[in-house]
Order: sequence, then structure tokens, then C-alpha cells
Amino acid sequence: MTIFNFGSINIDHVYSVDHFVRPGETMTSDHYQKILGGKGANQSVALAKAGCDVVHVGAISKQDTHLLAELEAKGVNTEQIATLDLATGHAIIQVNKEAENAIVLFAGANHALNAPQIKQVLANADKNDWVLLQNETNEIDTIISTAKAHGLTVVYNPAPMDKSLVEKHLADIDLLIVNEVEAMDLAGVDNVDAAQASLVGQHPNLQILMTLGAEGVRYLNGQEITQVPAFKVKAVDTTAAGDTFIGYALAGFTSHLSVENVLKQACAASAICVTREGASTAIPGHEEVSQFLKEK
Repeated sequence: MTIFNFGSINIDHVYSVDHFVRPGETMTSDHYQKILGGKGANQSVALAKAGCDVVHVGAISKQDTHLLAELEAKGVNTEQIATLDLATGHAIIQVNKEAENAIVLFAGANHALNAPQIKQVLANADKNDWVLLQNETNEIDTIISTAKAHGLTVVYNPAPMDKSLVEKHLADIDLLIVNEVEAMDLAGVDNVDAAQASLVGQHPNLQILMTLGAEGVRYLNGQEITQVPAFKVKAVDTTAAGDTFIGYALAGFTSHLSVENVLKQACAASAICVTREGASTAIPGHEEVSQFLKEK
């Protein structure tokens, strides 16, 4: 089976800072990196490193075709990435001493997806294939409606959160992946348990993966609840932690692991990721994740 990931591809400009810059403040950064990023690209790399067959669907500038080679080297199929006369999406990322990040995004070519492209890609999909999407691209409505018309499994990671956009598609989503803040925003409440009760109560047939930061992750499927704790590591950079988790979680689900083992594998991959600087460059390979789990 194949996972078609309709996702962003960014050039990340990463600055290490003492604290996040404040209004009117000019700050010196003591470390800078320019690397491949974007939620979509990071998730595709994580899927590929976890052993999945992943086709990335997106767009970049004609001037940045080196990004295709970089994705291909990491195991991602790039045949459905368009090269356009538009700037590649990019992100300005501040990483503070606590390994937290603050990000400014410019969409660029990430918002150049079009309906004919989406329909052409999914016309060739097998009924067992999955579709993954985030909110850093356009044509979300078309991607979901086309995927459901072909009977495909749809996984939605609605980041950045757009509550009205997400709400109208929840009936067509098979698996929703959100962090605790996104879950609370979507439910309109101020704590995780209330968010869980609201989302499950209103959408009993929706599977939900809710990441809880240092508390781990919770899987919800109707009345079925599975939670595993996060692994304790010294974090250096959390930029790609969530994307790494998602890639390895989907790899686990499509490999038919038990839910508990899916969550443990994804948490392990995320834990390794945060001990390194960068985005896609920080994502571990499957053998490394397996070894990490054996040692725990």
C-alpha cells in the first residue's frame, strides 16, 4: 500500500536564540541552519524512514530542485511534486534554550496545488492506500472529497489549526491527529479531558491521536482509550517532533501493530528526534528506533 502525502515543502531557516524575540527587540543568534523542512516534507521523510511507501504531492520553485534529490535520498517518491515559477515555501524558526520553537511561515508554492493535479494523482490510487494531509497546503476540500470518493483512508493533521475548516470535514476523516492545544481549540474548551469528552461525544466513529507533550500520547476510538507515556530524554530541538511521531504512527498502523506498540514506536522516534538539531535531518531510521525500544 501507498501513503499519498499532500504536504508542504519548506526551506527552514533555523536560529538558536536565548529567548524568543520580543516586539521592538533586535537579537543576535549564535547558531544558524538552512535545511529542508515543512510539516509535509518532514512527515514524508518520517514515513519513508519508518519503512512506508510514500508519494509526496506538492510544489516547489524551479530554482530549488535540489530539494527533490534530498527527499529522494531519504526514500520519498517525488514524482508528484510540481516545479513552478513561484518561491518555495519557507519558515523562520527560533529555537530557545529550552528547545521550544517559534515559527513564521511563508506558504509560497505550497499553496499552488490545484484540483486537476489532485484528481489525477488519486485516480491511480489503490483502495487500500491512505491519504495524509495537513493545513500548510491549499485545496484541503478537494483532497478530502476526492480521497473519500475513491474510498481511501484519510488522515488529517490540521496544523496550523483552522477550526471552521476542520469542523466541516470531521465526518469524512478516518484518523485525526492533533496536539493537546489543537484539540482544546477544536473543542472550544480549556483542558485535555474536556476536549476528549467533546470530540468523542460528537464524533464517536472518529479515531483520534492526541499528543500530550511530555505526558505522551492518547489514542481514542469511541470508548477505546489507549495512552502511553513519553520517553524521558534531554531535548535540544522539538521542531520535527510531532511530524516524526505522525510518520512512525502511520507506519505502525499500516503494519498492523497493536495500538500500544504503534504509540510506543512513534514516541520512541519522536524522543530520538528531539535530541538533535534540525527538522528532517533529525528524524531517525527504523533500526535506530527499534534499538532504542529494546534498550528501554
